[in-house]
Amino acid sequence: MNLALFFTQGVSLKTWSTVGMLDREVALYRRLQALGIGIDFVTYGDKQDLAFAHIIPDLRIHANVDGLKLAAYERKLLSQPLKADVFKSNQMAGADIAMGAARKAGAKFIARCGYMLSEVQSNKYGPKSKHAKQALKLEKAVFNGANAVVVTTQRIANKVSENYGVSPERINVIPNYVETDRFYPGKGSGSSKTRIGFVGRLDDEKNLFQLIKAVIDMDVEVWLIGYGPRKEQLEEFSEGGKAEFRFLGSVGNQDLPDLLRQCDLFVFPSLYEGHPKALIEAMACGLPVLGTRVQGIQEIITHEDNGLLCNVDAASIREGVQRLVDDAALRQRLARAGRAYVEAHFALERVAELEFDLLNRLAD
Repeated sequence: MNLALFFTQGVSLKTWSTVGMLDREVALYRRLQALGIGIDFVTYGDKQDLAFAHIIPDLRIHANVDGLKLAAYERKLLSQPLKADVFKSNQMAGADIAMGAARKAGAKFIARCGYMLSEVQSNKYGPKSKHAKQALKLEKAVFNGANAVVVTTQRIANKVSENYGVSPERINVIPNYVETDRFYPGKGSGSSKTRIGFVGRLDDEKNLFQLIKAVIDMDVEVWLIGYGPRKEQLEEFSEGGKAEFRFLGSVGNQDLPDLLRQCDLFVFPSLYEGHPKALIEAMACGLPVLGTRVQGIQEIITHEDNGLLCNVDAASIREGVQRLVDDAALRQRLARAGRAYVEAHFALERVAELEFDLLNRLAD
């Protein structure tokens, strides 16, 4: 059986490599290949993407080697479909192209998304914006046209069913995964100061100004790992307080576990999320976690069980951080519970089995 994965519109293998996501994103497809599934990647990169063929044995990469404009490249993908049994989208942007190519090839189509694009666009531009309306139209067409839908949480599954009338039998909840053999607990920072970790895009939805405001006068060290358009403003905003802030930039997924293990706790203050990989990777590394009580996070963190939840304002974030700083026994209990939760629900082996089973069901 062959699976053709269509990348998110505009995204390439080079993009994944540049932002440090390559190893993490490819891990599932390495595992499926080992189970006998042939893998094609359909990317939006140029001929440089072909140099990544070594990342999976016998991987076939289809890229924009002729340097076509976006519309022309997508027309080419629709007119010259691949020979694959199942086509799959990685996110909603570009999923209509994957669906059209699947139909042209007479293949099955999986509409996969880690988050609802319509929710992101609504939060960013407003519910009545053209961006939100276009996302709603795209989701309706793709979800209803797919042979199977894959989402990362039950909340998203319920939304797809309720908003678009998709039968629950066609919706599969397959969460994001963690390579638990690489993301495992360490001994913490060993520093006299509590070291707080954060991993993610440095943009408004991550609510980092409130995090900085919350801890700027605390005797802590904060490592912010990631890139994004708010970096310079965040650096300026973090100056002049008691806390020490380090902006570490993009870090490859192969190097991330070691950095996480050098932290004492992890704070994820987002305004909204889908199914955040950074959070479950931190839990896998045995870090006690504090997250905001918002969609995507409160589906992972059960307050007082495998982590703590707080509100999105600085005062509430500070209260949660202070509690973790002051209570070593609480940190240890939450760390153990968080690691166990990830092993039970998000280990790569379990997620690969769910994907493999779905592919076999579609092939029957």
